[in-house]
Amino acid sequence: MDERPGFGLYVHWPFCQSKCPYCDFNSHVSASVDHVAWREALASEIRRSAAETGSRVIDTIFFGGGTPSLMPPETVGAVIEAARSSWTASNDMEITLEANPTSVEAGRFQAYADAGVNRVSVGVQSLVEDDLRALGRLHSVEEARAAVATAQQIFPRVSFDLIYARQNQTLESWRNELAQALSMSSGHLSLYQLTIEPSTAFGDRFSKGSLRGLPDEDLGADMFDLTQDMTEAAGLPAYETSNHASLGHEARHNLIYWRSGEWVGVGPGAHGRLSLPEGRTATETHLAPLKWLAAVRDEGSGESLRIQLSPEDVREEAVLMGLRLGEGVSLDGLKNVKAINELTELGLIEVASDRVRLTRKGKPLLNAILRQLLT
Repeated sequence: MDERPGFGLYVHWPFCQSKCPYCDFNSHVSASVDHVAWREALASEIRRSAAETGSRVIDTIFFGGGTPSLMPPETVGAVIEAARSSWTASNDMEITLEANPTSVEAGRFQAYADAGVNRVSVGVQSLVEDDLRALGRLHSVEEARAAVATAQQIFPRVSFDLIYARQNQTLESWRNELAQALSMSSGHLSLYQLTIEPSTAFGDRFSKGSLRGLPDEDLGADMFDLTQDMTEAAGLPAYETSNHASLGHEARHNLIYWRSGEWVGVGPGAHGRLSLPEGRTATETHLAPLKWLAAVRDEGSGESLRIQLSPEDVREEAVLMGLRLGEGVSLDGLKNVKAINELTELGLIEVASDRVRLTRKGKPLLNAILRQLLT
């Protein structure tokens, strides 16, 4: 894996056909979207950011959401063109678009490829029909399989997501489902344990005691271990806590985040990290889609917040993000020698070649380990 942090562009498309009950992302259901206005605003924000960042080689573009596969291909193409004309494109720039596997959206895959997209991440989430309904998904298992197969015929790199530790899911049913997923995969899988976020429909049900059948801690740990065993055996080991890939198929855009690289964030609720003359800077944009759109039009910027990070902020963020990676973080970024020694003795981390890495035993305890290392 190339370990250069890199420079990327994140584009947030906030619109969805429906809001999934587990989702706490900045996504909105809208009856109508002024696509011309959105296209112009996104391109305008890219040009504004490029004027500030100066000369850069752009390595990646990532269309996230929301549901970017609801974007007109013309908008995707316009954004890519704006980025290419604003920065110097690397020879092998990765351009990823998140997609839902409904037949309508999969029907746009060729047009997205023609616009310049060369990697898609398909939100399959489950290969069990009833569980798709429980997760609020609008596609069927058949559509999911067809979308992944279609994507693999069109794009050189394809990933898809699954959620496990779902309601009433057994270890054996997850084993069977993951085996199916691995047989479908062409190099990258994102496998997330279901987390119940307070600001979601699932969070509301959980607080009322009506979200039943969730796995207990032991079953969740067994599912995690099974996931590691099966993906490693299939040649797709975890290179990050929830992401598995064969060599060369890692998500290069996300590696920019995890390795503390630089990225511009445009669109409602997008975050950015830039190295500017005044230091490493965090940026945020307006969350509400129409507020962001109006700010770009009327004020020339959709940005809502800008913070210059202190050296301690930068160090902590590098550890928070980098320890998620299989490659770990530099020992130089960690000061708590006592915590390092204690966690090593417990078999939760390992130190090698001046890097600190989580062990298999430590991975499920990431948040607790981070608290110890950063105090």
